[in-house]
Amino acid sequence: MEFQDYYETLGVSRSASDAEIKAAYRKLARQYHPDRNTDSGAEDRFKAISEAYEVLKDPAKRQQYDALGANWQNGQQFRPPPGWDAGAGGFGGASGFSDFFETLFGQGFQAGDFGGQNPFGGRAARPSPQTARISISLEDAFNGIKRRLTLNDSHGARQVDVQIPKGIRSGQKIRLSGQGRAGPSGQRGDLLLEVDIKPHDVFELDGSDIRVLMPIAPWEAALGSKLEVPTLAGSVTLKVPPGARTGQSLRLRGRGMPGSPAGDQFVTLQIQTPRAETREQRELYERMAAAFSFDPRREHGRA
Repeated sequence: MEFQDYYETLGVSRSASDAEIKAAYRKLARQYHPDRNTDSGAEDRFKAISEAYEVLKDPAKRQQYDALGANWQNGQQFRPPPGWDAGAGGFGGASGFSDFFETLFGQGFQAGDFGGQNPFGGRAARPSPQTARISISLEDAFNGIKRRLTLNDSHGARQVDVQIPKGIRSGQKIRLSGQGRAGPSGQRGDLLLEVDIKPHDVFELDGSDIRVLMPIAPWEAALGSKLEVPTLAGSVTLKVPPGARTGQSLRLRGRGMPGSPAGDQFVTLQIQTPRAETREQRELYERMAAAFSFDPRREHGRA
């Protein structure tokens, strides 16, 4: 079994903060997500990134992982130390993660492993929850959706209906009582579905808020304007004040993810300057240069 250096996988230091780990994961997940990256090996890279984030985002798992020490290297043959306690996890083979992850964080002992009887007396405990991931679009997370999943276990394939509530966030779990893996006694545990929201081409999810870039023309920024801006609930009109700047963010209250309270949508302006492709257009720029005593470098103290 090979050691997995989760810090190296995410490209962060062992002292990285939660925010740094989250930012690194989001950047890499967008880059290697199979829906966006069809290169050979991108899916395996995405799985490794997801596994690393699963451990490092969880304080208990991270502390347990760090207890192994800092001298291990990626790919090095690994065996857990004697007496290792794997109680922080609970994926039990259903996560799709590596053997390394399952060894460190799997449930291990279950009373059901003893033919439905607890060897210390009494009835067997209910099987531990089975955990799986489900990937949904940002639109589905915003609106909510009903999905039918096909699950495979030792009892064969079966279908499970799940209602994804509107406003759900990445990393949140949906518990389906009695829909998990069956133990030897036939009793089923719960199924925990961890939601993964796919990266979006237009919108960026930031907690409960939505962020979007909006290109505008120089005259729209200088004079002020009204823009039609996309939101997950449809287009709305946004008033841009005169003198708007590139990088300036304008807030659309309540236009983020549903919830109590609902998130906001932040529209970041990007001023795009058209090229002067005709004589008339060049002369217009020359007249502007003569009419304005404006030096953008002076405002930054470099003139």
